Amino acid sequence: MPLLFDTGPLYALADADDAWHERVRDLVDARREPLLVPVTVLPEVTYLLHRRLGPEVERQFVGSLVAGELVVEELRREDVARAEEVLSSFPRIGFVDATVLAIAERLRLPALVTTDRRHFAALRPRHVDALELLP
Repeated sequence: MPLLFDTGPLYALADADDAWHERVRDLVDARREPLLVPVTVLPEVTYLLHRRLGPEVERQFVGSLVAGELVVEELRREDVARAEEVLSSFPRIGFVDATVLAIAERLRLPALVTTDRRHFAALRPRHVDALELLP
């Protein structure tokens, strides 16, 4: 089963100084599952990589997408509809997080790799009682 990623852990993988770096790296090394990235996460990750770590790190991340090291999950109309519902119920949750939840529900994934415990712990997915938040 693929590991669904939010923005924070993808950034942490690239930044050895990030507080989450080792935990995320250990998880990826131990699980050996496909790394699934919602398309809506890509602008956030690339912005942070470019701004904080530089254009070469951003390019390397894009290269990992081209090489298939990360699998991009496209957004469907049903995901956008579900995201709108989430935004109505949880006004403090942004669109990106709402779409990550919608994709997790559609794919029936029980876990999410995220550093955003506050937002995702508050959400109630339809397919499980709560998402397991990794690492």
